[in-house]
Order: sequence, then C-alpha cells, then structure tokens
Amino acid sequence: MRLGVLDVGSNTVHLLVVDAHPGARPLPAHSYKAELRLAELLDEQGAISAAGIERLIGTIGRAMQTAEDQGCQQVLSFATSAVREATNADLVLGRVKAETGVELEVLTGADEARLTFLAVRRWFGWSAGKLLVLDIGGGSLEIAYGIDEEPDAAVSLPLGAGRLTAGMLQGDPPDAEAVRALRRHVRAEIASTVGEFSRFGRPDHIVATSKTFKQLARLAGAARDAEGLYVQRELSHKALTDWVPKLAAMTAAQRAELPGVSVGRARQLLAGALVAEGAMDLFGAQEVEICPWALREGVILRRLDHLPAAPAVGPAVRS
Repeated sequence: MRLGVLDVGSNTVHLLVVDAHPGARPLPAHSYKAELRLAELLDEQGAISAAGIERLIGTIGRAMQTAEDQGCQQVLSFATSAVREATNADLVLGRVKAETGVELEVLTGADEARLTFLAVRRWFGWSAGKLLVLDIGGGSLEIAYGIDEEPDAAVSLPLGAGRLTAGMLQGDPPDAEAVRALRRHVRAEIASTVGEFSRFGRPDHIVATSKTFKQLARLAGAARDAEGLYVQRELSHKALTDWVPKLAAMTAAQRAELPGVSVGRARQLLAGALVAEGAMDLFGAQEVEICPWALREGVILRRLDHLPAAPAVGPAVRS
C-alpha cells in the first residue's frame, strides 16, 4: 500500500510518501518539504504567532494535496515539540483540523524517542546489540537506549537546535560568551540524564540520526546523500570538536556555503553542534554511526506492525 507520513516538526513540515507492506522495508516514493521553523515563531508567551498558524495551515494543505496526487491510501499525521509546547496548541490544532481536515497526533517527547529507536533498531538489526540512539531535532534532543525494539530508557530534553538558537544565540556570528553559556547549559541538561542510562551498562553501538547529525557528519567527510542510503557514514568526536570553534566564528551565510549545509539550517548548525558534542562527550562516544531512518520511519513501521500480513501465495507445503 502507499502510505504518507506528515511530520509537523520544529524546523520543517515534511510529507514522506512510501510504498510499504508488512514484513518489507518501506520504499520512499516521494517527498514534500517546507521549512517553517515553528520553534522560532513563538511569541513572548510561547504561542505560535497568527502568521505562523496561517503558514502552517497553507503548508499542510499543500502537503495533503501532494499526498492525494501521489495516490496515498492513508496519511499518518503528527506534530512534535514546537506544537506540543506552544501555549496555544489547542487553538493551532483546532484551526488545522477545521481548515485542512487533518487531525494531528501530538507525540510526547518519550514517544519521539521510542519511535526513533524502533526505526534505528530495524535498520541495524539485532546484531547491533545494545543501542544508544541520539536524535537532535529543532525543538528537542531525544536519547534512547535498549537491546529490544522497545527501549529500556527514553528521554526528551529541550535542547533542539532551533529552540537554542532562537533563545540563546542571537548574534551572527554569536558572541563568544553566549556560546560558552549555551555550552554550559547544554552539558548541564544532558548530564542530569546520564545516570538514567549508565545503569544499563555500556552500549554496543552508538547511533545518531536527524538532519543536524547528517550535516555535521558531511562536514567531517562523510559521503553525500547522493551516494545512497546504504553507504556507511560516521561522525568522530575529534572531527566534531575541531569543527565547533570554526562554526562559532562563522556567520550563517558562511556556514551555508559549507558542504551539505542548507541555507535554512545554517543559522542553527552551531547550536546543534554544541548539543552533539556535549552528548558525545558525556556518553563517552568516540564515534557515532549515522542512521538514515528516524522518527518518520518509526511511525510508518509501527503502523505496518498493526496491519494484517498478506496471505501466502501458492499451495501450502506439508512437511
């Protein structure tokens, strides 16, 4: 069947169309993406602005038209931290439903971490052993650990690259003291959760996912997206620590000229790098492997798990 998954995130609204059925990997068929950066459109009261709501409604309408054009039989629609934490979330959800017909499911931070973990587990398989998964979004950082498909521990921290940029890195390039203050804040937040994970022992494999980690890995020499999903990509701690001061000294326009860095995400790349560096430091990761699957794929896989299996073709074999 052809499924669509509509992800209203803190940075982008992204519709991913896949061909999928139970027992098989979902095959990407089409993608529609618009950068809204909702995490940066909050007013002083923490509400999504009127202009932001109108842009969101228009973007969702275009995404749903794309889903119809692509022949989607079902669209799974969800929202993450930017909508979840907005003080006018109920108003936003009501307007979206009334004007587009889309009823967004608002995922909790723990839901995000668990579904991303599921996607990573399915990608790497059981042989990867105990997994530690790091995922930096626009509004939050998700961390999950476990040996099965359901993690033993999963947390969400308010350390998204967009959120931190808007709240703590105003200059272009930002002031050195602002960078140090953000570094201290990030590490204190992450350190408060490390004990929850360390009691399970060392992971066998540390994995990172999200656009932020992919861009940082590309800066460190990883393969381009054009080389395909199945090319192994890593980000080393050493390469990341070398890049952080360079990114801090650059303007957003200069970062946008770097390989793999989009104009829309260039401004928040420094905050994302500080979060990535802090997480790798505090969890003792000398290297992370980049997983191409993340939250959207986790949502699709969970939906496929609840579909009936296709009937067997051909005669039964009697042993």
